[in-house]
Amino acid sequence: MQAVWLENNHLDLREVPSPSRQGEVLVRVRLTGICGTDLELVRGYYPYTGIPGHEFVGEVVGFSLAASPPGDGSAPIAVGTRVVGEINAACGECEQCLHGRSMHCEKRSVLGIIARDGVFAEYVNLPLKNLHPVPDSVPDEMAVFCEPLAAALEIQQQVHIQPGQSILLVGAGRLGQLVAQTLVLTGANLRVLARHAIQKKLLTDRGIALVDEDAILPRHYDVVVEATGSTDGFEIARKAVRPRGNLVLKSTYKGDISLNMSAIVVDEINLTGSRCGPFEPALRLMEQKLVDPTVLVAEQYSLSQALQAFDSAARAGMLKVLIKP
Repeated sequence: MQAVWLENNHLDLREVPSPSRQGEVLVRVRLTGICGTDLELVRGYYPYTGIPGHEFVGEVVGFSLAASPPGDGSAPIAVGTRVVGEINAACGECEQCLHGRSMHCEKRSVLGIIARDGVFAEYVNLPLKNLHPVPDSVPDEMAVFCEPLAAALEIQQQVHIQPGQSILLVGAGRLGQLVAQTLVLTGANLRVLARHAIQKKLLTDRGIALVDEDAILPRHYDVVVEATGSTDGFEIARKAVRPRGNLVLKSTYKGDISLNMSAIVVDEINLTGSRCGPFEPALRLMEQKLVDPTVLVAEQYSLSQALQAFDSAARAGMLKVLIKP
């Protein structure tokens, strides 16, 4: 099959064998999205070799014996089912798994990131338990956003957000837009710091309020979400959170960030790292049309044009670039 291959920070297109992990489901990839993490892998964020990519919607084409669904007709997933997939494949036996923290499994592989080939290819394998059926009313162009939308929802899993609270979101890129669409549903007083004109337009079109950097009140916001992955964004976020407030880091950072830990202690700041999130609520939000991630689609390429797609996705201010095998 044709696939994108990453090795030594270099991407190329090549023919590779179709995946065949024992005990897992074979999925034909229908549509994929390029994520900021994919771009960081190319830049050397993590020493990964293999097929990158983790945002996708696909169609089940086969089960190995160990992955076969029950024979009582009750399984929601069968051959032909459209699916999205959680990216962490856990062992189910380590301390983290046994205590309900399978996303932090000590032996996990991560789709297109750690020890597992990803979705910039014609086919991919995943365990059956990782897959979620896509409602018929959710088109591929929407379902492909399930993984980052779930990541946006993880904030509300970690921090109790109440109506009327003052929330600042720093960053309105690919993930930041989804964070904004989900946070505004809470009834909180949300303000978003966006840099680019298209980002601002998408937010104001949905009635989401913007804020200029010089209008951000220091030590004021109950919850601050940092979604830029930059040192400048982090500094803005840190100065904006009130004492005993919540600072949520919704980014991966390359390199080190200088942080005055004494100030964190004195102000009693709750510092929360935030990564993957719940798929089922994300699918329900899309099914109910409460969020619309399709407004983020900027360009779409074929798999044979994947290298061009990566170049485009890396441009400053670019929103979502999709690849269709």
